[in-house]
Amino acid sequence: MSLVLVLLTSFAPASYALGRSDDDKTPATASRRATVLRGRASWYGREHQGHRTSNGERFDRNQYTCAHKTLPFGTRLRVTNPTTGQAVVVRVTDRGPFRHQRILDLAEIAARPLGIVQHGAVSVVAEVVPATTPLGPTDAPEDLAALAADSVNTLTATTTILPGTTEAADVVLVPEPKPTFVVQAGTFGDARNAQAVLDKIMALDRSLAVTMAAGTKEGKPVSRVLVGGFQDRAEADRVRLRLQEWGIAGLVRQSENL
Repeated sequence: MSLVLVLLTSFAPASYALGRSDDDKTPATASRRATVLRGRASWYGREHQGHRTSNGERFDRNQYTCAHKTLPFGTRLRVTNPTTGQAVVVRVTDRGPFRHQRILDLAEIAARPLGIVQHGAVSVVAEVVPATTPLGPTDAPEDLAALAADSVNTLTATTTILPGTTEAADVVLVPEPKPTFVVQAGTFGDARNAQAVLDKIMALDRSLAVTMAAGTKEGKPVSRVLVGGFQDRAEADRVRLRLQEWGIAGLVRQSENL
């Protein structure tokens, strides 16, 4: 089950600030209380290059930054792909993402080692780390397996304490609704044709989660291009119509029937 860890306590005032680094234009106001997040992360890149981010900086896809809906600007996160063990440290400079129940949008350079650019979106574990933590590639947390495997039964209330602090925050696990529907944007006997369609969709909208799934049809191997998933058919159908406007025919299917 895909789960998201949600911090119950609110962020403390500036007296709890994590600190300020040389590349921060404004002091971070995040509490020293640790936050752990689990969910899907996506990315943004060239199409946003040079645009103003929510904190007033110019977006640079080659800087280790990210967007989060609520964490204070300047907050640093260690973001890890639990499947590959790859991790990066990023700094919150923007607001979002606001679609598909994703928890983070990472700048392109940060998203690449996590496999997000390749897949569109992946499941990650993200932890608030001290403001002195260097940005960029880093080691995965030693307890990554535990973080990735925790369930509602084993972690209904957890205490997480940053090094050098005595304060903690209670967190609870909230089940993330399981995606039910996807848009099948084509079935191809040649995987290269499937890859071409996948690349086209990603070029048109980087926020869409696009994957290529192997299967069989009439006993022959095929590659399916899948967009999503989505919690309801109506949302999936809206994406199907958008793809249709771009000249990409698709159909809405239930995930379990693929």
